[in-house]
Amino acid sequence: MGPKGQERMRMELTWIAIISSLLMGGGALLMFLWAVRSRQFRSFEDVKYQVFWSDADELAAHRPSATATEEQEHGSSTQTD
Repeated sequence: MGPKGQERMRMELTWIAIISSLLMGGGALLMFLWAVRSRQFRSFEDVKYQVFWSDADELAAHRPSATATEEQEHGSSTQTD
């Protein structure tokens, strides 16, 4: 392979690299547009608090209500004189 053949091969590789990078960039753009249109980023901040919310819900479900606790501390609410 002569100097012209090597230069032609380099140009072919350059065009292959340019085309493949444009295709990958276009694919990334399409994936981003799909994510935005399907509202994948709608509650981005809420996701990090979901673990805490589920723990708080479980605690609230197992905790007796405030009125029941007050009645136990002060006796029955229907006291007769």
